[in-house]
Amino acid sequence: MELNGSQMILEALKAEGVKVAFGYPGGAIMNVYDEIYKYNFKHILTRHEQAAVHAADGYARATGEVGVALVTSGPGFTNAVTGIATAFTDSIPLVVISGQVPTSLIGTDAFQEIDAVGISRPCTKHNYLVKSIEELPRVLKEAFYIARSGRSGPVHIDIPKDVTAAVGEFNYPDDITLETYKPTYKGSPRQIKRAIEAIKEAKKPILYLGGGLVLSNSANELREFMELTEIPAVETLMARGVVGADNPLLLGMVGMHGNYASNMAMSEADLMIAFGPRFDDRVTGRLDEFAKHAKIIHVDIDPSSIGKLVHTDYPIVGDLKNVLKEMNAILKEKGFNKERLKSWRELLRRYDEVHPLSYEKDSKVIKPQWVIERVGELVGDNAIISTDVGQHQMWTAQFYPFDRPRQFITSGGLGTMGFGFPAAIGAKIAKKENIVINISGDGSILMNIQELMTAVEYDVPVINIILNNNYLGMVRQWQTFFYEKRYAETDLSMQPNFVKLAESFGGVGYRVENQEEFDKALKDAIEQQKVAMIDVVVDRYENVLPMVPSGGTLYNMLLEFKDNK
Repeated sequence: MELNGSQMILEALKAEGVKVAFGYPGGAIMNVYDEIYKYNFKHILTRHEQAAVHAADGYARATGEVGVALVTSGPGFTNAVTGIATAFTDSIPLVVISGQVPTSLIGTDAFQEIDAVGISRPCTKHNYLVKSIEELPRVLKEAFYIARSGRSGPVHIDIPKDVTAAVGEFNYPDDITLETYKPTYKGSPRQIKRAIEAIKEAKKPILYLGGGLVLSNSANELREFMELTEIPAVETLMARGVVGADNPLLLGMVGMHGNYASNMAMSEADLMIAFGPRFDDRVTGRLDEFAKHAKIIHVDIDPSSIGKLVHTDYPIVGDLKNVLKEMNAILKEKGFNKERLKSWRELLRRYDEVHPLSYEKDSKVIKPQWVIERVGELVGDNAIISTDVGQHQMWTAQFYPFDRPRQFITSGGLGTMGFGFPAAIGAKIAKKENIVINISGDGSILMNIQELMTAVEYDVPVINIILNNNYLGMVRQWQTFFYEKRYAETDLSMQPNFVKLAESFGGVGYRVENQEEFDKALKDAIEQQKVAMIDVVVDRYENVLPMVPSGGTLYNMLLEFKDNK
C-alpha cells in the first residue's frame, strides 16, 4: 500500500507492538505528529525532550520492550542527547526518531538544522539519516531489530521533513538479516565445559553479577545455578534484584560503595565467574590490583566487552540465558560438591559480621538510610524504585531489599541527574499495578521538575521522596574527604518550598522532619493516587560508606569518617 512517510512510521510502531511513545513536537517532525493525531496513537507529551527519552528509557527498563521517543530537529534533538547517552551506557533498547530539515536544506545552516547523526554517533548502537521514502520501511525495521537484539541499545533515526511528507510503497519486512551484524546467542560448548571444570576446581569462587543478567531475563537461570553450586555472589549497581535480597548467598553490592564482604570476596577469590558485567571502573578500582588472585570466566553477548579491561581466562560469547541453561544442565548431570566451599562461605559471612552496612539507629535527625529501609518495609516487593544520581542512589542500592530484576531503575554508566522522575513516569505507565517511587536528592529533583505537569496531565501517580540535606551531597562528601572541606558551589540551602511546588502543579506535597511524619506521609501519598513529593529533612553531613577512593583498591575501603562537619 502507498503511504506517506509519517504514516509509515505509525504503521511500523504498530507492527513492532509499540503501545506508547514519548516526545515533544516541533517544526521538522510536525508531519509525524499530525499522523499521531489521526491514528489516535497513545503519546505522552513530556515537558522537555530529555525527559521524553528518559521516560522511554524507564518504560524499556521496566518492561524489557523497546522504548520509543520522538523529537524535532536542532535544539529538540540536542536536548534529547543526554537521554540517548544514558540509555547507551546502560544498554537500554530505544528507538529515537528525530525530525530534520528538508533534504534540500541539509548543510545550509537552515533554521533548527544540526548534524544529529554526527552528534548521536558516539552514543548510539546505530544511527540513520533517511534520504528517501523508499528506504524508510527498511530503516524502521532494522532500527527495532538492532535496538533489541544482541547487546541492546538505543538506535537513532533522523528523518528530513520532506521524507515524512513523501508518498511511497510501504512494504514492511517480516524479518531482517544484516550481513555485518550477527550476534552470537549460543556459547561455545567447549568453553562452557572448560569453565565448569574450573568452577569445580576452585576453592574460593565468586559470582560477579552484572546488568546483562537483567537485560537477558536470566534471573531464574542464575538462581538455579546458585542452588546447584552455592557459590557466593556480588551484584553490581545494574544487577540489583537478580539474586533476591533474602538469598543467603548474596553478599551485597560490590565496588566503590559496595559492602565490606563483597569487596573482600572479590579481592580474595581464586575464580571470578562474571555474568554480564562491564568491569566498570567504579567496581574494579585499580586494575592492576583487581581480583589479582583470580582466574576469570566472563560470559557476555558482546565480544568486545570480553578482555576489554581485564585478562579473561575463560571467555564465553553468548546469550546469558542460553549459557546458564547449558551450565545448569552439565551441573545437574555431573553433580557439584557444594560442601567443599563451606569454609569459604563461612569466611565471607564473618567479614559481613565484622563490618556490616550500618548507620546511627538512634539519631534524633532522620538518617537517609532509615528512609530507604522504611520504604522497603512499607511497600517492599510491590514497588518499582527509580533514583536520580548521588548519595541517595548509593543508599538505595545498599539498603533497599530488591527481590527481582527490573525493580530498580537507575542511571549507572552515565550517572545522569534528572533521570529518576521521568524514568519513573515511564515505568508507571508501563506497570500501572505497581507503586512507583522515585528516590531523589534536593539537587537532582530540580533538573526535570517540569515533569510534574506531565504526571498530573496523564494521571501518573509517581511518588518522589526527596532526601533533602541542602547539599549536592556526593560532591560535598568528596570535598569533605579529599578537598579539605572547601565546599565550592555545593550548598543548596536556598531551595523552593517543595510542598507548595507540588501543589501548584496539581499534585500533593509533604514536609517530613521525623520518622512518624514520614510513615504518615508515605501511606497518605499511596492512598491519594496523585503525583506526590515527600520532602524529607535528613542529616546534612551523612556520608555513604564504605567508600573506595577513586583509583584505590577494593580491599582498602574507608569504613568510617569522623569529624566531618
